[in-house]
Amino acid sequence: MAMVSNNDIAHAIYLASKDVKHEEMSLFYKKIVNFLIKRKLLSKAPDILSRLKKIINHAEGKVVARISSKEKIDNTTNKMLAETLARRYSAKEIEMVENLDEKLLGGFKIEVDDEVIDLTIKNKIGKLQEYLIK
Repeated sequence: MAMVSNNDIAHAIYLASKDVKHEEMSLFYKKIVNFLIKRKLLSKAPDILSRLKKIINHAEGKVVARISSKEKIDNTTNKMLAETLARRYSAKEIEMVENLDEKLLGGFKIEVDDEVIDLTIKNKIGKLQEYLIK
């Protein structure tokens, strides 16, 4: 029997849901839950839902960026980051999730899907130190 990944299941749910009318969604969800129970995959539901959300976001041109910083980001910087990320990822919409991290000296750490953009002061000091040693 072929192994089906969580990503495959999420993709199948996404494709199947496109043809479901709003009134039928409740029955559609019940069928999905029954499928997961029957296949003993209910424990994997959080991962499947996470993957489904990424698939939906990608299809809608939406990017979720998790931004860590020492202090709250001001509106001007927030707007600049959103515009830059929208250009970089060719996104129609940017959802920015801000996380305050007291351990950071300053700067930002931006995570989009599996990519990390490290603009923290600690990282910049490390790169400068590496450059000076060479």
